Amino acid sequence: MRVTSGLWVAAYIRRAFVEGAFAAVVRRGSEEAGAIFVVVDWLDGTVDLYGPAPQTAFDDGKPTDRLFNRIGDRIDRLAMQERIASETRFDSDIWVVEIEDRQGRSFLEIAAD
Repeated sequence: MRVTSGLWVAAYIRRAFVEGAFAAVVRRGSEEAGAIFVVVDWLDGTVDLYGPAPQTAFDDGKPTDRLFNRIGDRIDRLAMQERIASETRFDSDIWVVEIEDRQGRSFLEIAAD
């Protein structure tokens, strides 16, 4: 059974803080099953954007894991905001978590290509 989005986000933010990065919820989605998007701010004017991996990325042995794909690599904040706005029009229950880290660490499990 997969943990709720709210619980996953709380644990994720705690992990970022433990690793020395700052993290905050920018948009609160559905507690139970809202899709989660992560913005990693490099603090140089660019951000990376991560979103949920497609179902085809999941291993049959671990169907409850949360996997992510990078959907924006060192893009400007305006491009990120436009993408999040588009995702919100599609699904209003999304979460957006922002990490500030000069090293660009996402602390996410990335789906294999």
